[in-house]
Amino acid sequence: MTSYPELYILRHGETEWNAEGRMQGALNSPLTLLGQQQAARQGEILQVVDLSGFDILTSPQGRAFETAAIALSRQVAQLHTDARLREIGLGDWAGRIRSELGEGRDFPEGPDGALELYERAPNGEGFAALEVRCAEFLASLKRPAVLVTHGITSRMIRAIATGTGRSNLANMGGGQGVVFHLKKAVQKRLE
Repeated sequence: MTSYPELYILRHGETEWNAEGRMQGALNSPLTLLGQQQAARQGEILQVVDLSGFDILTSPQGRAFETAAIALSRQVAQLHTDARLREIGLGDWAGRIRSELGEGRDFPEGPDGALELYERAPNGEGFAALEVRCAEFLASLKRPAVLVTHGITSRMIRAIATGTGRSNLANMGGGQGVVFHLKKAVQKRLE
């Protein structure tokens, strides 16, 4: 199994579209007040961690960048964006309400929505392509890093870094306002 540098991974705080159950993908929606509080909580969690020597990388999408600014403003001077941390592409389903997409089927909802919908989105990126993008990103890391990203992208990065792979996405855990710490292929959820 490949060894990766130590990672702290944050998902952006709740957005208006998260609250509505709307698929975002490449589109953006502002953080809610709760989302801003979740980002501040992530900052409190990381306050006890010495981040000197860590690369600080965020998705360029507004909700992730705003979360990074709130969560890390007391510890880091600069945020660097990396497009490979963007959320999975949703093609024709970007901006749609998740409950409208089930075609009469009841998809199990989790903290990041119904995962199957992200795989099935017409003209979307799909999990195989996302896995390639995330593996290439992880392979490029030379130092420990703090990553601020999105629900599905975070799951994929963590699945690769723990060696459990794409088939384990549903078991990776998710949610907002928490931080995932990965070191030597072991994941810990920090709350």
